[in-house]
Amino acid sequence: MAKLVLVRHGQSQWNLENRFTGWVDVPLSSKGIEEAQKAGRDIKSLSADFDLAHTSRLTRAQKTLEIILGEISQNPPTWVDSALNERHYGDLQGLDKDETRKKFGEDQVHIWRRSFDVPPPNGESLSDTSKRSVPYFREYIHKPIEQGKNILVVAHGNSLRSIIMFIEKMTPEQILKFELATGLPFIYEFNQGKYTRGKLFA
Repeated sequence: MAKLVLVRHGQSQWNLENRFTGWVDVPLSSKGIEEAQKAGRDIKSLSADFDLAHTSRLTRAQKTLEIILGEISQNPPTWVDSALNERHYGDLQGLDKDETRKKFGEDQVHIWRRSFDVPPPNGESLSDTSKRSVPYFREYIHKPIEQGKNILVVAHGNSLRSIIMFIEKMTPEQILKFELATGLPFIYEFNQGKYTRGKLFA
């Protein structure tokens, strides 16, 4: 039975500062480093040997993966691709979220953040993000899992939400209510053509 482990990167410096990050390449905060270490310890308890790892082109995800692999003492081949990057927040990138609400209004910012297919100015919606992350998942992650490979993916809140939406067959309404905490592993087992979400770490 193959395992798929999905992890959102640890807290970044801009998560801490309450800024829209998107594709801006910011580092982990000290808390983010601790979250990555804990994620590694949690994943180690699964006693799974990973055949492949995947991450985005952004430092916060790559560093989280590096820390996790150090904790589990494994060094699988790692694929790095922008298809797994965070959703691009366009003109909102770098802006303080509270200041953005004051500037554009609470309702408008809520639509940009929580609608499935309405992007912020010059940015991506969750639907746009899924159009790059899901084809990558199907081709380079799902196919090896079908062959019995165990795979670790460290990416971002929205790229992972789009993948979870796909494998759990969620509706847009369901995925918009679904939150991924930083540094929290999601474990899936693949058996007889079906993904089943397993143990959730606290």
